[in-house]
Amino acid sequence: MLVFAGSNGKNVFPSVIDFISGFYPTPLVRLDRFGDAWAKLEFFNPLSRSIKDRTVQFLLRKYLSNDLRGHLVFEASSGNVAISLAALANVYGFRYRAYTTKHLPETTEVLLKVLGAEVVRVDREMIDEEFWRWVNEEAVRNEAINLNQFENVDNPEGHYYVTGEEIVRQFRSVGKVPKVLIAGVGTGGHITGIARRLRDEFGDVYVVGVEPAVGSAIPGIKRLESGTRWVREVVDEVIDVSLEEAIRGVITVARNTGLLVGLSSGAVFQAFLRVRERFGDVTYLLIFPDDIYKYVDIIDRFVNSA
Repeated sequence: MLVFAGSNGKNVFPSVIDFISGFYPTPLVRLDRFGDAWAKLEFFNPLSRSIKDRTVQFLLRKYLSNDLRGHLVFEASSGNVAISLAALANVYGFRYRAYTTKHLPETTEVLLKVLGAEVVRVDREMIDEEFWRWVNEEAVRNEAINLNQFENVDNPEGHYYVTGEEIVRQFRSVGKVPKVLIAGVGTGGHITGIARRLRDEFGDVYVVGVEPAVGSAIPGIKRLESGTRWVREVVDEVIDVSLEEAIRGVITVARNTGLLVGLSSGAVFQAFLRVRERFGDVTYLLIFPDDIYKYVDIIDRFVNSA
């Protein structure tokens, strides 16, 4: 029998399922104009072009032993989880209903509709505990699956055993030890899982969580008080970044590296610039969750009004 695998160096896959599980790792890249700062480029994930592809695969794993074809899946999402679930619905044959806030980017809504997802836009500023508990009640009433990325322990555990392990191996390969981790506060899954894994491997790693400033909405990240789980267990510091600052971060990264990163990545970069003033020349790890393309309309409005 012929066997194809991404690990053979040719990036040839016999199916989409093999592709979405077998092409890792995503790149770890030194931002050489900014000292010893390394960025994990999670926009190389294949479906949503974001780190949420990993999250969704962790949460779906226990359901894939049974045939999901025809089943309903409900999930609250600010964007990338919804895109990943909508794509996987077409791979595994389930039906997906995305519950989103009024701040869902128009581009994301178009992508969801292209993928065939049902979109329920709720007139709320953010996804908080009240929101996701209501979605769970809707799922129960409709006999649907609710993955509940916000409270499901498979979220941080998946990032510990997969994403975190991947990062550890990459740093070992270049003989580096990260001293500061900077990542966005979303569900809390990736920052928590990665932080725990890095500390188990390297010892004392300072962890910085990044959240939107009061009055700002930045797709992909949310404020700690919104009910995000796990993060308080791992963060040493939380930095507030406004939407305008996040956009400036996107522009700075683009003009110094050529990388077109998303808004939450721009926020992470801005937090890095602040932290570097205190910590100086140590090794930093920045998690860049997604790329720019879903947010061009938001960035365009800012650039044209500036």
